[in-house]
Amino acid sequence: MKRSPWRFLWKSTDIRKKLMLTLGILVLYRLIANIPVPGFNAEVIKALKSNTTAAGDLISILNVLSGGTLSSFSIMAMGVYPYITASIILQLLGPIIPAIERKMKDDPREGQKWMEKWTMILTIPMAILSAIGQISLFNQIVPGTTVLRDYGWSGSNFLPTLANLSTMVAGTMVAIWLGQIISEYGIQQQGLSLIIFSGIVSQIPNNLVRILADKTTGWIVLVISLVVLLISVFAIVYIQQGTRYVKLMIPGQRIGYRGIKSGGSTTLPLRVNSVGMIPLIFAQSIITFPALIASFFVNSGTAWVKNSSVWIQSHLSGSSSLYVVLYFVLVVAFTYFYTSVTFMNNDYGSSLKKQGAVVPGRAAGTETQKYLAKIQNRITLPGAVMLGVIAILPNILAVILHTSAQATMLMSSSGMLIVVGVVRDIIDYLQSELSQHGYEEKLIR
Repeated sequence: MKRSPWRFLWKSTDIRKKLMLTLGILVLYRLIANIPVPGFNAEVIKALKSNTTAAGDLISILNVLSGGTLSSFSIMAMGVYPYITASIILQLLGPIIPAIERKMKDDPREGQKWMEKWTMILTIPMAILSAIGQISLFNQIVPGTTVLRDYGWSGSNFLPTLANLSTMVAGTMVAIWLGQIISEYGIQQQGLSLIIFSGIVSQIPNNLVRILADKTTGWIVLVISLVVLLISVFAIVYIQQGTRYVKLMIPGQRIGYRGIKSGGSTTLPLRVNSVGMIPLIFAQSIITFPALIASFFVNSGTAWVKNSSVWIQSHLSGSSSLYVVLYFVLVVAFTYFYTSVTFMNNDYGSSLKKQGAVVPGRAAGTETQKYLAKIQNRITLPGAVMLGVIAILPNILAVILHTSAQATMLMSSSGMLIVVGVVRDIIDYLQSELSQHGYEEKLIR
């Protein structure tokens, strides 16, 4: 009797080691994530649960990116958010600064090392800014109190403040390090995603309790949330698996004295969404960054600075129509941007030319690349729009149910997309591991 693929996974020593290492790192991360920053004010954390201000909404959004650690003001309160922000900045600078673009094209491997090095360097100032911004946000929840008891930049508060900021920055670097260990020795290329994934999943029980706390409409909201969740998961999987197959012709080849080897045909798969949940994470990082910076100046003595900061924070914190529109637009835009970057890096035109494969009716090389890029852009549109709709789904439900966006779902759409995307990527990775070990059965039929 043939063993099931899941049993084969467990029996394979090297795969089992990777899975156990990944699980162990995630457990360690969740344990560390429960360690609070020294000297934090528990009353401010309690007030967060019932807070409906712009600062509270922004904290809820950032909590997703932090892997659920911000709501408890853990030493890992920023999660991998500063690293994501640093990565976005450098990747956006690539097409703008020719020197960076040349470095990435001339030697992709060395260019990637350069990118990783400067992402880590830029992460540190981003982490410091994020830490100060998050402290400022928490300080707005309960006026007259601070989330850190000894917070300040003068007198006896200076050293405790410096120590706490250093602790929070160190927490971020540890989270990144744990993610890199997973990517290198566990489930490859999924470390940071799994860090965020573990935090999102850990919040589901708390969200369930919050929904059911309302004795009158709690069960109704829960049922609607589950139905919408199932429909959304189906839509996400459908989008992620959507593929356009482009026909390729392989001409005959002369093989020594044996004569001509007959050619044939094959297909090139182009996915509707080839970049997964990256656009969503990046869009949320970008849209929250101005509000985070604005939190520095909400108590400014200059009237126009204060008013501008309050306006930015209130309109980019998750509860305004402007936030919803911008979020949708950014998700669609980032989907196109990263699809374009990924497609350009793959350079199908040159690869197919080297392999001798051609698209019928198209010249090999540049013309083929342009033709395939046109197809990719066309099929990306419905996927990008659907991704954007799912991203703002809680806000749409909130309007229909006359409640807050956070109260309508067991997890946010952002979290749901990340969870489904990570699960899909893990399944794909495990399937490839099975194939490498000579086991061709599908994990999911």
